[in-house]
Amino acid sequence: MKIAFLGLGQMGAPMALRLLAAGHDITVWNRSRARADALAAQGATIASSPAEAVRSAEAALTMLFDDAANEAVLFGPEGVLDALRPDALHIALSTISVALCERLTAEHTRHKQVFVAAPVFGRPNIAEEGRLWIVAAGAEAAIQKARPLLTPLCRGLSVIGPEPRMAHALKLGGNFLISAMIHALGESFIYAEAQGIAPADFLETVNSALFQSPFYAAYGNVMLNPPEHPGATIELGAKDLRLLREAAASRHTTLSLADNLAEVFDQARASGLGGEDWAVGQYRMAQRRGVQSSAQVE
Repeated sequence: MKIAFLGLGQMGAPMALRLLAAGHDITVWNRSRARADALAAQGATIASSPAEAVRSAEAALTMLFDDAANEAVLFGPEGVLDALRPDALHIALSTISVALCERLTAEHTRHKQVFVAAPVFGRPNIAEEGRLWIVAAGAEAAIQKARPLLTPLCRGLSVIGPEPRMAHALKLGGNFLISAMIHALGESFIYAEAQGIAPADFLETVNSALFQSPFYAAYGNVMLNPPEHPGATIELGAKDLRLLREAAASRHTTLSLADNLAEVFDQARASGLGGEDWAVGQYRMAQRRGVQSSAQVE
């Protein structure tokens, strides 16, 4: 299939490479040309603008940082919406607000284009391996059209409903659970250390006894062994939490834990931890919030 892929960051680039490997004809666009050049070396065509990338495409996939980046690429001058032909497919892979997804749904309907929301769960190394989990929502015919493009990217695909907004709402809820898990693990590690228990031993024992979760194991390992390059940053986590709270408020829902975690993220960013890995930054913030480790007690 002739595909346009827009957004070649830490997640987008490996996803585009997997689609190339699957035999698709791919045109790429990225704000930074160097990332596009790396894809060109693997056989992709480089476009000079989002509009040029999608003009002759059967499908356009977007993996952009936030609402502002999506709005600029989709609605701005030389944007996707006006250039994408009728009946062409747009798959929104980014984590965006429910409100923006609703706007996109309406605009694609007006342009007679096909739209599927398909945000992904997984860090960059998981994207490289094609083992993301994708949450998709949209009309049944649209999902079937998108499925061959999503399959090379993932180990599993959950189709959760006919309204695209539902996929982005679920993704935000999942990311909220990640933040809650990281915060609970961080405070548990601090507690264990104060009791003379190695956090790694605490994690292995409790996970074996209670959760048997590879997710707990993976994030706990990241927290205790910080990676050289962050997979996702505190800034990204704060953005997703803000979008969750906005979506909740739009349905007159109050989430007290989300409100408390928002304070943690605000303090982390104010403390200069915004660029830290999401899990590592939250752990360090838990330590700074006055929960003393055994070393500090001594």
